[in-house]
Amino acid sequence: MMGCFFALFAGLFPRLALFIVWVARPALVAAAFNTWIIPLIGIIFLPFATLMYVILYNPGLGLTAWDWFWVILAGVFDLAHLTAGIARRRELMARA
Repeated sequence: MMGCFFALFAGLFPRLALFIVWVARPALVAAAFNTWIIPLIGIIFLPFATLMYVILYNPGLGLTAWDWFWVILAGVFDLAHLTAGIARRRELMARA
């Protein structure tokens, strides 16, 4: 039950979900990244892809082909969201 709730929460608020994972399970983030700056940049620019990378990362093994598929798909969603926000901002600026 709680896993399904977190998955729904992460889909709606990936930045906050990644921050919660980082605080609650710092070993997951530390295993996936060598430094704290990369996850911080991920929270700012590609939060859903960074969250997927942290969740799917296996220490010693890394990511398999299907894991990379999900991370890339999450990155595409992040970029689509960013592009839609920029287009909406330009549309609102053109009206004013």
